[in-house]
Amino acid sequence: QVQLVESGGGLVQPGGSLRISCAASGITFRIYVMGWYRQTPGKQRELVALIGSSSTTNYADSVKGRFTISRDNAKNTVYLQMNSLKPEDTAVYYCNAAMGSRDYWGQGTQVTVSS
Repeated sequence: QVQLVESGGGLVQPGGSLRISCAASGITFRIYVMGWYRQTPGKQRELVALIGSSSTTNYADSVKGRFTISRDNAKNTVYLQMNSLKPEDTAVYYCNAAMGSRDYWGQGTQVTVSS
């Protein structure tokens, strides 16, 4: 049974930082492309960042230079370090694991950026 469990979301002030995590089980983590996506009410889910099996990364333009995705294959965990947060970063953040036709999602964690 595949599980992706996000944690670390919460309320943070504009300009602040937050790190969210996603612990995976039931998959051969190291061979999967891991990603973070986010969604706000009434909008489509959008890509935030991806990290490949060789740790190559890709970011949405809106978060480049502020967010960093990383993975720890020994812990089956992917992280998203978010710095210089803006109110428009407020969303539910979802973890994704993808390999070929296999595609799994976590339940999401809320990140709210507000003073």
